[in-house]
Amino acid sequence: MEEGTTVDKKSLLCFAADQAKWDWDKLAKHCIAFANARGGELFFGIEDDCEMPAPDQRIPRSLGERLQKGIAHHCINVGTSAEVRRMENGGEVLVLRVLPSRQSVASTTNGRYFMRVSDESRPVMPDELLRLASEKDAYTWELQQTLRLHYQQANPVKRVKLLQELRTSSRVSSFVRDKDDIELLQHFSLLGENEMMTNLGVLWMGEQADRKRLRYPPAVQFIKYDQREKKVAKRTWTDATLNPKELIEAIWTEIPDWKEFTEIPDGMFRETLPHYDEVVVRELLANAIIHRPYTTRGDIFINLYPDHLEFHNPGLLPLGVTPQNILHQRVARNPYLAELSYALGLMEKEGSGYDAIYDVLLSQGRNVPAVIEEHDRVVVNVERRIVKAEVIDLIARIDESYQLTQRERISLGLLAQHGSLTALEFSRLLSVEEGPRLRAWIGRLIEHKVVHRRGKTRATEYRINPEVLRKKKFKGPTTLKAIAPHRLKELVLADITTHAPTAESPAKWGDIHKRVGKEISEYKLRAALKSLREEGKIKTTGKRGHGSGYSLCENLPNK
Repeated sequence: MEEGTTVDKKSLLCFAADQAKWDWDKLAKHCIAFANARGGELFFGIEDDCEMPAPDQRIPRSLGERLQKGIAHHCINVGTSAEVRRMENGGEVLVLRVLPSRQSVASTTNGRYFMRVSDESRPVMPDELLRLASEKDAYTWELQQTLRLHYQQANPVKRVKLLQELRTSSRVSSFVRDKDDIELLQHFSLLGENEMMTNLGVLWMGEQADRKRLRYPPAVQFIKYDQREKKVAKRTWTDATLNPKELIEAIWTEIPDWKEFTEIPDGMFRETLPHYDEVVVRELLANAIIHRPYTTRGDIFINLYPDHLEFHNPGLLPLGVTPQNILHQRVARNPYLAELSYALGLMEKEGSGYDAIYDVLLSQGRNVPAVIEEHDRVVVNVERRIVKAEVIDLIARIDESYQLTQRERISLGLLAQHGSLTALEFSRLLSVEEGPRLRAWIGRLIEHKVVHRRGKTRATEYRINPEVLRKKKFKGPTTLKAIAPHRLKELVLADITTHAPTAESPAKWGDIHKRVGKEISEYKLRAALKSLREEGKIKTTGKRGHGSGYSLCENLPNK
């Protein structure tokens, strides 16, 4: 059992014999966090490092009722239900189910707010509170029956096609596929009470006129610019004729620019790479359509420039997701739309779409996308240029030899582009904590000796094994990023000897960094300067930091 957006595990040790000593603040925090997100379940009786309770564990039947009463006294707008559940190994757990608070914001009785983000219950800051309240409509939009339309009023062609696609999808279990039409549509929240179409149902299988009556159905504009940023082409899909799947397909097939490619040398031959890979374009389109707030006005803009592609999506990222953690943070604004889209093969699993985008771009020697959150929209920028063409063949050869996972390919791509990375730099690029989470991304690369690791804690340095580079005939340029500490000291000392032999003309920190190589990390350069200073070979003048000056010590011969 893995903790996540809707699941948390707790030890029975949190229930002291005296109920007054229970940690109500902590218990209330998790309940409020689930209520303000999608709801969830708290499993009491399973330790953090375990999948199951002890086989002989038994739960007092009165514990659930006592817990519910306590939660009701410490929380506002939180609905719960409790049950004792017997697990596969025979042990019992207490399961507290927390219902999502769809119309109001849940809080503690003393006015504290929390939100479930991935596997954490994090506090909601004052500036986020208004946004949390305003997004409540967005979280309930899918299930509302705004137009009160019976499913027989759906477009018959779209309805039949949707049912056929769900029944033939390998992502839908046989149990679900065997349901009748009404049950299948209800399973995916396309129908609500009395067989009336939800907003999600109208969006997917409604008539054009009905889809247009929804508050803000998806509308897309494609604009192409020339070198002077003048519009040279425009295509729009704004009449609500198409459902999300048809819209994505139309945008991909009707824009000829997606078929353009770049040629790169490959020995005696030439390899072609599309300017913008189909996986990247479709994933960004799916993200824009599926994760946008449908209670916010605004078109999706796809702006194509000669050197890059931009996706402009109205609204902000879901609360808890930032441009820095978008690679792995899992928060769905429209969970039912996301579930349906996954079942139909439009997107990867929730939270893994950007993994696929990173994987493709890095494997093609390109930079990862830049995500910018503006005051009313999110902009994703994808560069067309290939930064390091030699990386393409290297990753392909290593992947062929070791059958890398997606995360391992992403880590390998980052290392191939940067030459070497410290643990701190790696964690920043992936927006994960150093330690076990970072090691999960590097995976078997160290075990297979594809990547070398040296150093400890934040100073741990990762780089691709030189022997692997030789075997795979890597032709990339030599970099100083992986230079050994003793060689870097000699290089720095030689630089200061040449440019700052006396204290009258010290060498500035920034100038030294520029001359010895900007690719060398600041951390490594500072360590080399500190070591030389402690050995009495150089001395410092001026303030600490980038304004520091360095020169040779008087007793050191000027060679």
